[in-house]
Amino acid sequence: MSMKKTAMVALLALGVVTAAQARNDALMFPIEDVIQMGMADGKLDGSVKFYMSGARTPAIASKLGEDTSNKKTNGVGKDDATACKWAALSALIAFQDSAKQKGANAVVDLHSFNKRNEVKDPSNFQCAAGNIMAGVTLKGTYAKTK
Repeated sequence: MSMKKTAMVALLALGVVTAAQARNDALMFPIEDVIQMGMADGKLDGSVKFYMSGARTPAIASKLGEDTSNKKTNGVGKDDATACKWAALSALIAFQDSAKQKGANAVVDLHSFNKRNEVKDPSNFQCAAGNIMAGVTLKGTYAKTK
């Protein structure tokens, strides 16, 4: 075998090993932990409340449209829970900012929307954790509650 072919075979083998070791775990974490973290850090101000799908919500006066927030964070050197909570907090901050612009005081029917797969849980969100990245995609409806 020529040197060129040997190098090509070695690169292909390395690619197969690397792909086999790639990780994309779907993990669930409590959204309340993220909300408390955001409030403590001052990144969430409490003016917009978040209600997961299936959770008890106050009466809704009006719905102001749906939205999706897809956020990722570097997972290197962080445990999965920390990385996932940071990504979720970034998504909640984006929802808070948009809700204020729309005149909403809540985001209701909030649920995970990873790779267009809806995961509805009244208290937890789903995070895709890999070797170097963690990502959270949330979908929800802006609302004005009574």
